[in-house]
Amino acid sequence: MADNGNLPADENPVNVTEHSDEYFMREAMKEAELAADIGEVPVGAVIVAGNSIIARGHNKMISANDPSAHAEIAAIREAGRVLDNYRLTDTRLYVTLEPCIMCSGAIIHARIGRVIYGARDYKTGGDVSVFNILQDPRHNHHPEVTSGVLEEECSAMISAFFARRREQKKLEKLKNRTEAQIEELPN
Repeated sequence: MADNGNLPADENPVNVTEHSDEYFMREAMKEAELAADIGEVPVGAVIVAGNSIIARGHNKMISANDPSAHAEIAAIREAGRVLDNYRLTDTRLYVTLEPCIMCSGAIIHARIGRVIYGARDYKTGGDVSVFNILQDPRHNHHPEVTSGVLEEECSAMISAFFARRREQKKLEKLKNRTEAQIEELPN
C-alpha cells in the first residue's frame, strides 16, 4: 500500500508515492493557521521522514508564555519523541518562515538533513536574510536548504496577520478615546 503522507482516506489517491515540497509546505501552512487562530504569529512547521509527516508544530510563544515555543522547536521536539532519538538525520523540516537563529541552532544540533521554508524573515532570519547560521562553515552540520517554496502565500499569511493586528490596535485606541470623551460629558 502506498504511503499516504497523513492524508485523510477520502483525499488519498491510491497511486501516490511521493509528495512535493509544495504539498508539505501547505501542511505547514495549516499549522500556521492554527497559530493565527489562537492569536500567535502564523508560523507553522512539519517534519517529514520518508514520505510521511512525523511531527507538526506552530507558534505558541504567547499562549505558552515561552519565548522558545516556535513552530520549528515544537516540531523538532515531537519528532524526537516519535523517533526516540534527538538526532533527526534523514528528515526534512518544512516551515512557513525562515528559521530564526535559535531555531537554526536547534536544526543544526538535531542534524536535520534538509530545511525548506517559504517566506524570508528580514528581521531575524537565520539562513540568509539577516544571519547565515545554517550554512556557516564553522558548524559541523550543514543541512541542505531550499527557500521560497510558496513564498508569496506564506508572506501573505504573515502580512495579513499583522495588518489585522494593527487594525485591532487602531480600533481599540479609538474605542478607548471615545469612552474617555463620553466620561468627560456633563451628566
